[in-house]
Amino acid sequence: MIGSHSFRKSKLNTSNYNQFSRAKRSLQGQKSWQLFLHRGGDLLFATWVGLICAVPPCYMQTDFQLPAEAAELKLAQAVVPISPRAVNPLSLDLTDDLLESDRNNLLQAIDNSIQYIRTPTADRRYPVAGISRDLMERSLVRFRRLVQVSRTANDLQQAVSREFDLYKSVGRDGTGLVQFTGYYEAVYKASRTRTGEFQYPLYRLPDDFDQWRSPHPTRAMLEGSKQLAGLEIAWLSDRFQAFLVHVQGSARLELPDGKLLTVGYAGKTDQPYRSVGAELVRDGKMRLEDVTLQTLIEYFQKNPQDLVTYLNRNPSFVFFRETNGKTATGSLGVPVSAERSIATDKKIFPSGGIALIRTEIPFENPKTGKLELRQVQRFVLDQDTGGAIRGAGRVDIFMGTGDRAKQRSGLIKGDGELYYLVLK
Repeated sequence: MIGSHSFRKSKLNTSNYNQFSRAKRSLQGQKSWQLFLHRGGDLLFATWVGLICAVPPCYMQTDFQLPAEAAELKLAQAVVPISPRAVNPLSLDLTDDLLESDRNNLLQAIDNSIQYIRTPTADRRYPVAGISRDLMERSLVRFRRLVQVSRTANDLQQAVSREFDLYKSVGRDGTGLVQFTGYYEAVYKASRTRTGEFQYPLYRLPDDFDQWRSPHPTRAMLEGSKQLAGLEIAWLSDRFQAFLVHVQGSARLELPDGKLLTVGYAGKTDQPYRSVGAELVRDGKMRLEDVTLQTLIEYFQKNPQDLVTYLNRNPSFVFFRETNGKTATGSLGVPVSAERSIATDKKIFPSGGIALIRTEIPFENPKTGKLELRQVQRFVLDQDTGGAIRGAGRVDIFMGTGDRAKQRSGLIKGDGELYYLVLK
């Protein structure tokens, strides 16, 4: 899938890339390689290329699953109490790297989860792995208090270790290995009205959408007709940017008068998502290892005649709503917080829950100005999901809004671990 995250082969976890390379070599020269790309390549391409969005669920999953994930979607199997013999990450020297600088941000993220956990929707989603909604609410309330009173990150970690049990994701292979990617909220220039510069619209959800007959019209059908006339929320100056908003699911739009218009996901057609990047690879127009957001932009700048063709190969179509300046909102209906909110598969993980992640996050080197990956251990809240975020081996980290968040999210491609915290 092509979307918000750039791909750098050098930043890939070596074991993942080697696994992909072995799979590819074993299938090359066979029709099964083409079948693999057609049926499952989009998800695998999206997973390793990192072109996945999850704010909110903007597209549908393909019918392909990595072999190790095939049987892991059962609630009781996806997250389990850590073994008494396992190393407890709360006992390690590595502590929450953000606590001292963004304690208020973490507290706000906790408040958002508490707000959600007290809704009827949350009540219907629990229990998960034996964890009740009431227990998760009490866990959130107590965790919030510990964040308030702990002087240092080490103090917080020790307090959590005393009072909370850890549940670990079984990961994509049953050994707890989880792949992390990042996502962000885009900022684009736009207009409320169509002009010579702004030609490409974003549409609100039709009033009669619930009555649309399945299968819904494809992207090409909708954009080639007048069915959506009058539903335009805003117009963008670039067709590919408008497409990326469909993939990302939300955006902040800067209007000519300086005002800000924010839009969020409102619904989508029942057509499946198909990756533009994967389509170019299939057609031999690009090599998989060369695909980045920038190379795709450059390709369509040099080959504008191909843009409509390849965008229309993705039949899925997303509708939006105005969010009145609100920050990016996740699938739980509450705001997501930069570097404190994650997206996971909500069929198998506790919605709104407290999580601990261990992975690599890019930081700016103050001497060189370049982004460099650093190992982190951090408390986060599980507040979002995405169409391609499926199984126990996938986590997407919300990195914030704008270009810097885009750059940082594009470098998150490593493996790590995911734990959930529950009061003893």
